[in-house]
Amino acid sequence: MAVDSTLPSPLGVPACDKDAKALQFIEEMAKNVDSVQERVLGEILSRNAETEYLKRFQLKGTTDRQTFKSKIPVFTYEDLQPEIQRIANGDQSPILSAHPISEFLTSSGTSAGERKLMPTIHEELDRRQLLYSLLMPVMNLYVPGLDKGKGLYFLFVKAETKTPGGLVARPVLTSYYKSDHFKTRPYDPFNVYTSPNEAILCVDSFQSMYTQMLCGLIMREEVLRVGAVFASGLLRAIHFLQINWKQLAHDLETGTLNPKVTDASIREYMSKILKPNPELAEFITKECSEENWECIITRIWPNTKYLDVIVTGAMAQYIPTLEYYSGGLPMACTMYASSECYFGLNLKPMSKPSEVSYTIMPNMAYFEFLPHESSTSDLSRDSPPRLVDLADVEVGKEYELIITTYAGLCRYRVGDILRVTGFHNAAPQFRFIRRKNVLLSIESDKTDEAELQKAIENASVLLKEFNTSVIEYTSYADTKQIPGHYVIYWELLVKDSANAPADAVLNQCCLQMEESLNSVYRQSRVVDNSIGPLEIRVVTNGTFEELMDYAISRGASINQYKVPRCVSFTPIMELLDSRVVSKHFSPALPQWTPERRR
Repeated sequence: MAVDSTLPSPLGVPACDKDAKALQFIEEMAKNVDSVQERVLGEILSRNAETEYLKRFQLKGTTDRQTFKSKIPVFTYEDLQPEIQRIANGDQSPILSAHPISEFLTSSGTSAGERKLMPTIHEELDRRQLLYSLLMPVMNLYVPGLDKGKGLYFLFVKAETKTPGGLVARPVLTSYYKSDHFKTRPYDPFNVYTSPNEAILCVDSFQSMYTQMLCGLIMREEVLRVGAVFASGLLRAIHFLQINWKQLAHDLETGTLNPKVTDASIREYMSKILKPNPELAEFITKECSEENWECIITRIWPNTKYLDVIVTGAMAQYIPTLEYYSGGLPMACTMYASSECYFGLNLKPMSKPSEVSYTIMPNMAYFEFLPHESSTSDLSRDSPPRLVDLADVEVGKEYELIITTYAGLCRYRVGDILRVTGFHNAAPQFRFIRRKNVLLSIESDKTDEAELQKAIENASVLLKEFNTSVIEYTSYADTKQIPGHYVIYWELLVKDSANAPADAVLNQCCLQMEESLNSVYRQSRVVDNSIGPLEIRVVTNGTFEELMDYAISRGASINQYKVPRCVSFTPIMELLDSRVVSKHFSPALPQWTPERRR
């Protein structure tokens, strides 16, 4: 039976029949959270009953929640790594999933310095596509007329590898963009991009970005929304325009494509739309040659209604810069997802970044929540912890997200800390608070305290011959410039000032630190150019004593004081910077290859 699109849903009046069906689906899921969750868990346990993993816990085919909760412990990636490695090595027996593992999705989180490998099955693409299909029907409730123009989105694929057993390993978005779900998607007037598939699917980041920017300039009057996956990605595009606008203007003026763009499919596509346009070239030259780039997004794309970027979590640090370049345009955070699972969407996408909450869709996986106050304690294999179901979380409380997926992850700790902000019908809404244990992050990189400590230890080896050691350190992620970079403050003990390490040695310490960081960081440096050279700032002796005195003056206990390994509080950073005696940068790129370290 057709749904009357003129009838409002509880969310609002749908823009068309297709939107009405999508909004009705959201309402049904939100009203029946617990029954949908019960069905999802039953389906997962039933289909995977004969897997090696579930048989280990003597479920004996039972699919009820009580038995599941009493017998299955909570797991981390490291717990599952032996099974995952067997699958990666080519073992095709039903280890985690009864359905064949179709590929591995590489997480931005790392284990032992390498990207985590998340097993997935082919049907997960359908679930991801379903969540994508709900985003625009919700957005159309808040921003009318999006079918009258296009979206300028900067989307990219990344390097992929094969495991020893022959399975592809790649980021989740690379998997999606290369799938038929994306490449052969039906025409939707509400979801038309300026970027052609040929550019999105080009693995050369320069050629891809150049083409996407050029297409965005050609269609500048049609652009109604500008976006990227992360806020940092959109800022990288603006920085790219700052560097390359002269060549882009030349291409627009002459109707010829930059010879650095060599991809045959891109050149064929651009030959159809790139024509001489001196007037547009003159306009771009005028706007981009000005020193002041404030409001540059709305100056070049004057019909832009909002920015579509993730600005929650670590991305919140980029909000002021985006506001500067966009003239304060709204920033829409539309969905919440990870390599392990797609979770849900924002039913109020035009809310302020600080008020963004996501509604988890109960059909995507089985969700449980570990109260955050217990998430720091050891979780015993012998006595599984009491986890809270999706329908039973409480407003105002924080939880760590635990998932059980169709692809075989079972009571898996994602590592995200969420706070419950309210409910839509029976569906709880969550604010993303942070990733557990992440110290530094510029883009998709996540560096924790243990990894930073190890990198400093490795770099310190270079100081030994100079009878010098690092006696204290802290850090911060500097995003004032594009690309951002890690800044490490070192206080050194130099036992022989006549033999102090020279600048060149400290520069090498920067590079050694980078070599010691995880593969996501190194790929961002080498391939994506989304992180700048690491910087060490040497501070004068006694600086960290002053830091402690400052903390104590603000109420910290002298007995419990620990040096913060990452700082962001302005007075502390001002104190540190006022004590800097020298600055050093990594002189070269660290080593990175798509192959995983053995």
